[in-house]
Amino acid sequence: MFSNWRNGIVRTFGARIALWYFALFAVGALVILLVAGLILSRSLARRDREALLASLVRYTDAYSKGGVTVLDGLVAADRAAGTYEPVFVRVIAGGRIRMLSIPVEWSRFNLNDLDPPGAGASNLQQLPNGGREALEVASSRLRDGTLFQVGRSTARRDAVIERYRDTGFLLFALVVLVGLAGGLTLTTRALQPLHELTAAILRILQTGRTSERVAVQGTADPLDALGTLVNRMLERIDGLVQGMRSTLDNVAHDLRTPMTRLRGTAEMALQSGRTTEEYREALADCLEEVDRVTGLLDALMDLAEAETGSMRLRRDVVPLVDVVRDAVGLYDEVAEDKGLTLAVEADLQAGTLTGDRPRLTQAFANLMDNAIKYTPAPGSVHVTVRAAHGGIEVVVTDTGVGISADDRPRIWDRLYRGDQSRSERGLGIGLSLVRAIIEAHGGRVSVESEPGHGSRFRVWLPRDMTQM
Repeated sequence: MFSNWRNGIVRTFGARIALWYFALFAVGALVILLVAGLILSRSLARRDREALLASLVRYTDAYSKGGVTVLDGLVAADRAAGTYEPVFVRVIAGGRIRMLSIPVEWSRFNLNDLDPPGAGASNLQQLPNGGREALEVASSRLRDGTLFQVGRSTARRDAVIERYRDTGFLLFALVVLVGLAGGLTLTTRALQPLHELTAAILRILQTGRTSERVAVQGTADPLDALGTLVNRMLERIDGLVQGMRSTLDNVAHDLRTPMTRLRGTAEMALQSGRTTEEYREALADCLEEVDRVTGLLDALMDLAEAETGSMRLRRDVVPLVDVVRDAVGLYDEVAEDKGLTLAVEADLQAGTLTGDRPRLTQAFANLMDNAIKYTPAPGSVHVTVRAAHGGIEVVVTDTGVGISADDRPRIWDRLYRGDQSRSERGLGIGLSLVRAIIEAHGGRVSVESEPGHGSRFRVWLPRDMTQM
């Protein structure tokens, strides 16, 4: 059903484009042919009239020099030689026709319909014969009152125009066919990205695989740009889907241990012969495991939101020095109990940035938790805040156990716990959440560490989240 709808839409859209292209192509060709025909017709008419007026002057000069005898000889000579087109010549003097030379085939023209010009004037007239052919006549009245007329038939000019029309009609028909074929071809090629786009979407709907991508050419074509945007959308959807699947897998894996403990504690409490104090202790253990499960779920959901880009961040003006001090302050008692020294060195001129204060506090608290957890006594954790590279940099340095070269690239992976952390309680997502929150703010985080020589975590944040 979707395939039929898809094909119908694409074909209708393609047919409309092809018809528009064909219509514009055909109208353009028709206009060119009409304009060319008009130019040809006017050019031939102008040429014939110039030749007619030249003949009038030539014959008038011959008549003025030698009278009818010379004129008649010149006309006969021209007609015999074929140098000039057949002409009609008439001379009227004193009310009588002194000379009349007209081809036999022109006898159907009624010469009485010609209007004589005024004295000393000349004019051009067209004498029709009821058909398509006409006789163009140039008249001139000499000073002595003699009327001199010379005419040419439009048959040859009409024949040229008729041939042009026939040829133009054939050319127009050929142009129409070429335009139709070209329109269909160009439309098919132009809409190829749209076909690939609909095919990719159809495959996704049928298979559920969001890893499908639309082929793009990397040009500035609007359809190619649409394909690029669709690919970006598919990457975002694929990231969300993979994040959901990974989160579910991780939740199933990490819930198994606390749920087993919870079940074991409940089964032991249900055994007979338990005291009230033992029941209280069992309930306390159950609550502890429930809190552990709730914390795990909350942390995984926060991490999934941050990694998929769907975490909603507030845009408040945040004094980062205060945020870091608040995060360090949360671990003062823990560090004191463990025999560690905490120190904060803050540049009061570091300024503020735009961000989500609770999320940033959470990220730096996780860094402090990680540093204190893996730093044995007597040790120290030193935090530095300063302006750097157009933003603010926070460096957390500890004297802990350090991180091996094999573990360093993997400490940012969710649920990963290195060999040194097996003995410590934790969910294995603290550093993953740190990186996700920092990157959601457009920042970056890195680590420098060697086993036995402590670790140094560097966090850089832009002053404005629009720098992302």
